[in-house]
Amino acid sequence: MDTLNAALDLVLKAIFAAFRWSPGLGLALISAAAGVGMLWVFQKTSNQAAIRRAKRLVQAHLLELRIYRDEPGVMRRAQKSLLWANLRYMALMLQPALIMGIPFAILLVHLDAFYGRAPLEVGAETIVTMGVRGSGGGVPVLDAPAGVAVETPAVRVVDEGQVSWRIRPQSAVSGLLRIRTEGGAVEKSIEAGPGPRFVPGRKVSSLWDAVWHPDEPRIAAPQVEWVEIRYPDATLEWLGIRMHWLIWFIVISMLAALLLKKRFRVTF
Repeated sequence: MDTLNAALDLVLKAIFAAFRWSPGLGLALISAAAGVGMLWVFQKTSNQAAIRRAKRLVQAHLLELRIYRDEPGVMRRAQKSLLWANLRYMALMLQPALIMGIPFAILLVHLDAFYGRAPLEVGAETIVTMGVRGSGGGVPVLDAPAGVAVETPAVRVVDEGQVSWRIRPQSAVSGLLRIRTEGGAVEKSIEAGPGPRFVPGRKVSSLWDAVWHPDEPRIAAPQVEWVEIRYPDATLEWLGIRMHWLIWFIVISMLAALLLKKRFRVTF
C-alpha cells in the first residue's frame, strides 16, 4: 500500500509542481482527465443498449402520465410502470458507478493533501496529536525542526488514548517532527509558511487506515496508531472565483464528461 500511495503521489506532485504558478489550472486538468476516465469506465462496464431502452421507457411513461392525466386507472398503471422503469434504470447505472467509485475515492483522498489543507501560518499556534495503544509506556518527547517552537510538554488524555503538544512555527518550514517513544521514534512531516504546498494529513499505522490517509509511509512503532497536525482548511481561487477544491473537481469533471459523452458514445 505504501508503494502504491507513493507512486500516485509522485505523479500528482509532478503535476502540482508544473502548475505551481496556477494551482487551479492544474486541478482543472486533473478533473477533466478524471471525467474522461469516468466516460471510458462507463463505456466499458455498462450495458449501453439496455440503458437507452430504460431511458426511452421512462420517457414514454412520463408522456403517458401527461396524456392520460384525466383517467385515474391509466394514471395508476402508468405510475407503477414508471416506478419499475426507474428502478431498472438505476440498477443498470449501479454497476459502473460502483466500479468508478473505488478509483475516484482514492484519487480524491490523495488530492486533499494538495488542495484541501493549507500550510500552517507563521506565528500561529496549532496542536500535534498522537494516538497510542493502551495506557502504559513512558512520556513521549516531541522534537521539532529549526523554526518550530514546542510550547508545551506532552499532555496525555488516557481515556482517549491520545498525547498532544502545542507548537508554533516561527518561520517558514518544510521539515520533520520527531516523536521519541519507548517503542521507537516516529517522524511526521510539517509544512508552514506561504504558498501552495503538498500538506500531508494524518500519518497512520494500519494498512486499512493507509487507504484513507495515504500521504506518508505507515508508522512502524508498535505503540503508536497515528500522528496528526491540525492544519487550516484551504480554498482554491481560479478564474476569480474562490471555492473548495472538491466543488471545482466535481464541476469540471462532470462538465468534461457531458461535453465528451457523444464522442465516447455513452448514455447516462
